[in-house]
Amino acid sequence: LVYLWGSMDYADQNRDPSYSPQLLEQLYQEAAGAREDESFRDAILSAYRENPENLLLAAWYQRLQATGTVTTSSGPESHRPRWWLAVPMGVLTGLIFWAISSPDLMFLDHLPYVALLWAPVAAVGVMGFLVLAGTSSSGRAGAMGLVLAAACAYVFLIAPIQIESVQQHYLNLMALHLPLLALVAVGVTLVGMRENRQDRFAFLLKSLEIFVTCGLFGIAGVIFVQITAGMFESLGIVITDSIARLVAALGAGMIPVLGVVTIYNPAAAPFGQDFSRGLSRLIATLTRILLPLTAGVLLVYICFIPFNFMGPFEDRELLIIFNVMLFAIMALLLGAIPINAEDLSDRVQLYLRRGIVAVACLAVIVSLYALAAIVYRTIDGGLTVNRLTVIGWNSINIATLILLVYRQARADGESWVSALHSVFSTAAYGYVAWGLFVVVAIPLLFL
Repeated sequence: LVYLWGSMDYADQNRDPSYSPQLLEQLYQEAAGAREDESFRDAILSAYRENPENLLLAAWYQRLQATGTVTTSSGPESHRPRWWLAVPMGVLTGLIFWAISSPDLMFLDHLPYVALLWAPVAAVGVMGFLVLAGTSSSGRAGAMGLVLAAACAYVFLIAPIQIESVQQHYLNLMALHLPLLALVAVGVTLVGMRENRQDRFAFLLKSLEIFVTCGLFGIAGVIFVQITAGMFESLGIVITDSIARLVAALGAGMIPVLGVVTIYNPAAAPFGQDFSRGLSRLIATLTRILLPLTAGVLLVYICFIPFNFMGPFEDRELLIIFNVMLFAIMALLLGAIPINAEDLSDRVQLYLRRGIVAVACLAVIVSLYALAAIVYRTIDGGLTVNRLTVIGWNSINIATLILLVYRQARADGESWVSALHSVFSTAAYGYVAWGLFVVVAIPLLFL
């Protein structure tokens, strides 16, 4: 059910106090009758965050909060991880990983099937858990599962008809871009297609936390396996390759689901998650500490560019390092942005805002430098699959950084956080569109 927030300016509707209460009550009754209470709750929370001075929205917010329907980022409902659902789902995902990870299963003698399918399989496992554990739509999850299946099928059908030089580069790109589509599928399952920039930004921020959590699980798993293998070896017990592969597959399959169940509360919307404690607070603190350090490194690097100006123009590996660094900077900016300005003092907000803008400005300069290098290499050596892909990603990152700086220049002291949310929410469309272009259109251009 699409409510009026998605198709009209709600502020205009509030000008008639005799009409707006009737509208909200009607929408609430329709939502309750259709069992879409969560959608109504999300709409109220989003509208209230954008218009906290609106008395009607404030009254509805307090009404829903009093009945336990609304949760906030500063005071979410208790998160009780549903391990009884997560563990079986993780085991099932791990068994699928094991089935497709046989050394004999190589696609076109270039990449193992598991390198292409791990992210879609993990996404389906996560979506299944979210549907069973929370209020995520089973219809959206099913539709996104079909989209991922179609994308994988397309890759397996289009790659064999490519010439060998393009084929290998395309498959390498798919190992990086199918995980992006998998993340998009999970996001649509949670947020839907509604225009809700706060939920979309919160989902991106939570995704960053889940990636870090999965990394920690992975490190712990590797340490445990190494210690266990050493103990068995000291006793003369030999672990066969098949058993080792089964253990590795089960661990890899469980990590994404366990990362989600540990960090994400499926009973609350993305913006209603807890961002004030635990890993959320650690990531926010760490990224904000790194902001001035990153600005200093970028400034020093820009000063030294004239002394080795042609480096990335001639060295492909150096250019790759540039692009990886730029994506790391985007992740750093995402992690440093607060979910609510009220969580920080005015002084901290001032310096944090300046740090974000400074890093964005310096990153624009470095990004334009990297883009010039890849364009130069394209003119000199011709357009390739990799070069076209990198040009697209660089262009989106540059546009996002410029948009960030522009909107911060226009935002006041109260709307600057909301403006940052809007920038990354808008950038998500660009990332999704270019990801789909790389998967679907690029192989057709190089037939």
